[in-house]
Amino acid sequence: MGDKPLVIVESPTKVKTIKKYLGNEYNVTSTMGHIKDLPQKEIGIDIENGFAPKYIAIPGKQKVISELKKIAGKAEDIFLAPDPDREGEAIAWHTSEVLKKKGRKFHRVLFHELTKNAILESIKSSEDLNTHKYEAQQARRILDRLVGYQISPILWKKVKRGLSAGRVQSVAVRIIVDRERAIQAFEPEEYWTIAAILIADDTKFQAKLNRISGKKAHIPNGETAQGIVNDLENESFIISQIKRKTIKRNPLPPFITSTLQQEAIRKLRFSAKKTMVIAQQLYEGIEIGGEPLGLITYMRTDSTRIANEAAVEASQWIQQQFGQDYTIPKPRFFKNKKKVQDAHEAIRPTSVFKTPDDVKPFLSQDQLSLYNLIWKRFVASQMAQALIDNLTIIIDAGKYQFSAGGSTVKFKGFMAVYMSVEEEAKKQEQATVLPPMTEDTQLTKEKIEPTQHFTQPPPRFSEASLVKELEENGIGRPSTYAAIISTIQEKKYVLKEKRNFRPTEIGYVVNDLLMTSFPDILDVTFTANMENNLDEIETAQKDLIHVLSNFYKPFEKSLKTAGDEMLSMKRTGMPTDIKCPECKQHHLYIKNGKNGLFLACAGYPECTFSCNYERDEKGMIKAIKNEPPKMTDQKCEKCGSPLLIKTGRYGQFLACSAYPDCKFTRSLTEPQKAVSTGVSCPQEGCSGEIMEKKTRRGKTFYGCNQYPNCDYALWNKPVDKPCPECNAPFVVEKTTRKKGTFLTCIEKTCKFELSLEKN
Repeated sequence: MGDKPLVIVESPTKVKTIKKYLGNEYNVTSTMGHIKDLPQKEIGIDIENGFAPKYIAIPGKQKVISELKKIAGKAEDIFLAPDPDREGEAIAWHTSEVLKKKGRKFHRVLFHELTKNAILESIKSSEDLNTHKYEAQQARRILDRLVGYQISPILWKKVKRGLSAGRVQSVAVRIIVDRERAIQAFEPEEYWTIAAILIADDTKFQAKLNRISGKKAHIPNGETAQGIVNDLENESFIISQIKRKTIKRNPLPPFITSTLQQEAIRKLRFSAKKTMVIAQQLYEGIEIGGEPLGLITYMRTDSTRIANEAAVEASQWIQQQFGQDYTIPKPRFFKNKKKVQDAHEAIRPTSVFKTPDDVKPFLSQDQLSLYNLIWKRFVASQMAQALIDNLTIIIDAGKYQFSAGGSTVKFKGFMAVYMSVEEEAKKQEQATVLPPMTEDTQLTKEKIEPTQHFTQPPPRFSEASLVKELEENGIGRPSTYAAIISTIQEKKYVLKEKRNFRPTEIGYVVNDLLMTSFPDILDVTFTANMENNLDEIETAQKDLIHVLSNFYKPFEKSLKTAGDEMLSMKRTGMPTDIKCPECKQHHLYIKNGKNGLFLACAGYPECTFSCNYERDEKGMIKAIKNEPPKMTDQKCEKCGSPLLIKTGRYGQFLACSAYPDCKFTRSLTEPQKAVSTGVSCPQEGCSGEIMEKKTRRGKTFYGCNQYPNCDYALWNKPVDKPCPECNAPFVVEKTTRKKGTFLTCIEKTCKFELSLEKN
């Protein structure tokens, strides 16, 4: 390919955007993600030799590596421009290793946004490869491999194959299990509130009882409440004080990765995974008026820092659209939390003058919704404060004191553009409008309303509140949250019900086994400290080998103890306090069999009693009486015998009555299950997501979750990567006898294909 300098990015989508601005002076190509990784079938870490990782070319990537060597040709300058984060740094290092050549120079390029000026400036100010950032990525990868590849086999041996443990995923499961147990242990307490319906100037309004004899009102039961109601029958209600206060409210900072995920989950009903997929598309470049353009800055960031020029540009737009009153005299900058890496800016539009209305014709509905959120939040961050007039009326009725409040927006400020979910809720609460009143005025009492309440248990985690909890506790990094949340659902450790997570039975069991054998690994503080260690490796404050050695010495002991002492769910099982109803001598134990978890008598084989079980709302295990299988009028597809309805791990299923001669089974619940693929529906005007589903006969297909409103469906598995040839929104995985497994475009006219090697 000649000796032109070569620019290498990690995503094929970026190639077109960058080529446009660099012209013919450079060749531009892509690694299509990581090209090297640790091997799948072994741990790949030489623990005895300083934890040296053994990297190999990822199966299926040999062709990509050959293409990289070919296009590099005789080029003396290679500009390595994968994403500006630790993973991107690892890709840059691995690419430099495969392209190393005498006399060749490697330059690290960081594209924080994909606009003409930013691209040209980044090439001009390229740096050396960052050793410490690469080591931080290595340390994370090695730690995750040491934990996952050494604890998971213990779970396979003690519980069942296919289970996995992870340095961060197991902590996320623990957080959900702990919350569920807090809910189960919660005992509601009764309390009462009292409201007075009062009239002033022919207008009714409500006031709440706040204080009794100067102390905060506490009404524990109905008897006390009725006593207060009786007292108030003969009292006059007189305004003792009117408080007026103007509150200044500041806008929130621009989004970082975690806050973007939380707000998109709440406002747009996106998953964390979907949010990151769409944000990546907005960052990498959208065709606008024939030109590819990156619409937002890099979307994996913990920093609220913004460039001065961006703030000035926002101020100019605000001045034009809203006038001087809505601008601020100088840019508003936000402080980062302690220890936040400040390599990237916050997530903001690359140009405020590319408004959501301007780009609407070029974006899908999902892309537009997310861009709108990012654009508005950033613009609002550079707008004047909102002014809220708060009015509080204090009303005396003998020894009882009531208050009524209301607020009006005196000046919208930033609220003219954007309000968060919390701000919208606050505005709703304060929307009461009170009639004009003066002090010492006697009010007309219409009625007194006592209301019974009970304290509420802590709520289950939603995806948004789990992201917030992980971030606040320093667990993992926001860029990994989408993958963590997907993994703990795929492994069936947690279920999502009405948008909230609860543990499954296998989630409880695995969590409890790991808590006993690996308390440090599941400890929130320990995991957060490990994240700090990784940050300190990146800033050269700590040494990689030192951090790994300090972790591994105690971990190695725990591994040996767990291998010897962890309860085997296949043999002994986990004890319960339920006496066996059959032999009445031994207790029942939770065990795991081919149909999942069940209760069995500890006296086996002398006593063969077993049954299914469930947990009640207090988390207590209750044995379920075994029902005999029900005969159906359906015939077995294999042998023609009648089918029975049985109950197993995943609910009811059909089984052949000729078992064990015929082992045919068919799920009765599976067709209703759907697993997210993280791919947005490509149908125009549809905001749905493509889910993995099953037909009535158990065949897998992929269809939109908005069915029957949208009937988009396909047989091949969608992969959430845009087509590098035609930029179609995603590609699909296909398998044929002749070609094996490969990726191909969803557009029939596109010829893109990429061979994959089966694991």
